[in-house]
Amino acid sequence: MKNLDDILNMAKNVQDELTKAQANLDKIEVEGASGGGLVKVRATAKGRIIAVDIDDSLLQPSEKQMLEDLVAAAFNDARAKADAASSQEMGKMTSGLPLPPGFKLPF
Repeated sequence: MKNLDDILNMAKNVQDELTKAQANLDKIEVEGASGGGLVKVRATAKGRIIAVDIDDSLLQPSEKQMLEDLVAAAFNDARAKADAASSQEMGKMTSGLPLPPGFKLPF
C-alpha cells in the first residue's frame, strides 16, 4: 500500500498548497478603470472590492447616466483583472503537479 500512501500524501500537499494560494488571492490587488481613469475600482484577485474612486468632474446630476455606466465598466475591468491574477496565481501552484490535460482546480 505504499503507492496509496504516496497518493494520499500528494493529495494532502495539493490541498494545502491550494488553500495557501486561495488565501494569497485576497492579498493581490488589481485596479479596474474606465472613462480614461475618471472612475477606478480596486479589488483583490479573489474579487473583493476594496475601493471606488470617482473623479469630482463626474459628480453632476446631468452626468448621472454616464457615471453609472463608467462605474459598471470599472467594476467589470477590475473583475477581469482579478480573474487574470487569480488564474496566474493558481497556475503557479499547479505548474509542478502531474495533472491530466484539462484538469482544473479547485475541484
